[in-house]
Amino acid sequence: MMLEYEHGKKRKVRNRQHQHQPKAQFLSLRYLTICLCCFFVLLFFFLSSDRISVRSDSLRPSLRVPALSVLSSMDSIQRSFHGRFPPLRVEDRVQFPDHVLLILSTRIGRGGKELVCVYHGGRKEETLVLPSISSDEFDEFRSVVRCPNAPLNYSSSVDLQFDGDLVKKKKKLSDEKKVHDWAKVGYEAVIDGDTVVVFVKGLTRRPHKESNPSYYKCQFETGVEVFVTQALAAAQEVVRCVLPESLKLNPEMFRVSVIHIDPRGRSTPALPSVARVYGSEKSSVVKVKKHELCVCTMLWNQAPFLREWIMYHSWLGVERWFIYDNNSDDDIQEEIELLNSENYNVSRHVWPWIKTQEAGFSHCAVRAKDECNWVGFFDVDEFYYFPTHRSQGLPSKNALSSLVSNYTSWGLVGEIRTECHSYGPSGLTTVPSQGVTVGYTCRQANPERHKSIIRPEMLTSSLLNEVHHFQMREGVGHMSLLESVAVVNHYKYQVWDTFKAKFQRRVATYVVDWRENQNQGSKDRAPGLGTEAIEPVDWNRRFCEVWDTGLKDLVLSNFADQVTGYLPWQRQQQLQQD
Repeated sequence: MMLEYEHGKKRKVRNRQHQHQPKAQFLSLRYLTICLCCFFVLLFFFLSSDRISVRSDSLRPSLRVPALSVLSSMDSIQRSFHGRFPPLRVEDRVQFPDHVLLILSTRIGRGGKELVCVYHGGRKEETLVLPSISSDEFDEFRSVVRCPNAPLNYSSSVDLQFDGDLVKKKKKLSDEKKVHDWAKVGYEAVIDGDTVVVFVKGLTRRPHKESNPSYYKCQFETGVEVFVTQALAAAQEVVRCVLPESLKLNPEMFRVSVIHIDPRGRSTPALPSVARVYGSEKSSVVKVKKHELCVCTMLWNQAPFLREWIMYHSWLGVERWFIYDNNSDDDIQEEIELLNSENYNVSRHVWPWIKTQEAGFSHCAVRAKDECNWVGFFDVDEFYYFPTHRSQGLPSKNALSSLVSNYTSWGLVGEIRTECHSYGPSGLTTVPSQGVTVGYTCRQANPERHKSIIRPEMLTSSLLNEVHHFQMREGVGHMSLLESVAVVNHYKYQVWDTFKAKFQRRVATYVVDWRENQNQGSKDRAPGLGTEAIEPVDWNRRFCEVWDTGLKDLVLSNFADQVTGYLPWQRQQQLQQD
């Protein structure tokens, strides 16, 4: 009897469970449905906010959507997310004569094809979208994007977004961000020991002269505090100031600008500035064995000529390369990556500031000081050559590094100057396939100017330079080499298709662009050319007074493949063509 009771009790419990199971399953499905609905609603509002940018075709909600359509929409959203992190945040804008530079607080990579510039009109509240010119990684934390100048009646306070995203409505006038005028702005800064070197437009344009540092101060903004310190040195576009004690002890990100003080002691407001310094720049300096010889250059669209220049001078003993890229839109980054894969130590520094070659060289001298004993400053079309080594049968490999090493222990020599010979088209009408050192062999008879290799720690604190040479601190001089010892072959006047690029713009601060009707007799211009890029009928025969095949013979005997005759930079060109 007891056994039947127990079995009956279990059957009642099981029947009770079966009676409640459909209801429980119904409630579970109901809760699940509610949760899913809430999730999609929250997701929709989250993606619709300004925090994340998505394509317009992902923002079309409807009341009844089949399950397959939901999955399809989710795939679309995922495709929209791809490559969209982090979001675009424009922190500064600088107005140049031919474009607007946008500085982003995040890194977005090089290219810019997926980015568009958004312009807002005046009274009609119109919006115009134009493709960006280019984008690039600026430094460790930021990126830059170049946008076309704002059309007439549109604000220069340009916005940025991904191509295909919903265009944002016009901002209120009070919400528009300030656009800095390139003629008057602090644009770069770098820590140098216990000081900060600031690069600024609009203070003084006295070329090749130092200024009174008592007329300047630096203002540091951390977001929490503001510090002001006195300038120690000033020249051209460079002001060096004391680094505040609190920033020495606790380095962090700060913005730095310059204050001008007139002779009566009256201060003007700090100039606008986009110059930022990150604490990691100071803390990341590690003491390592210095390279004996490094080279710094500033270039624009020189990727096709970079390989020959670096391979040849590496053979002469250059160990480290600092490439300051002044808005190139060719394959310079890819070429540098390829060279580095072949164990050439090359770094590219994005330098978006137009006509600031002197400032760029000063900036590079500070950067290179901890890595290099000597730093050469010369262009991609300039090649060192040692005539005595060639004539006496001496080996030229590592000749340049050996030369500077001989002066490393000389405490009174801070600069080595070498005369330049300017070469002409040498009868050619097309770019020489074997490179400039082999292709151009006819030059002018007399040397023209010089190039310098300097000791960075022996420069004056103002970093004053004239592109071709720097000013040394008191008591330090320079050594000028005889032409028989060393000379720089400057392939200045190449075939017209290459040479005419010089008419686009010049990189030096105090050199007038060739399209401007000024200083037409200057050595910075080509004799006989006007202000327009029109090829003279006899261009390929100009600037030819002396046939000189010394460097050509050296290159062919030391670099050419014994079987094919190809030069290493020429062989790479062949591989690229194949």
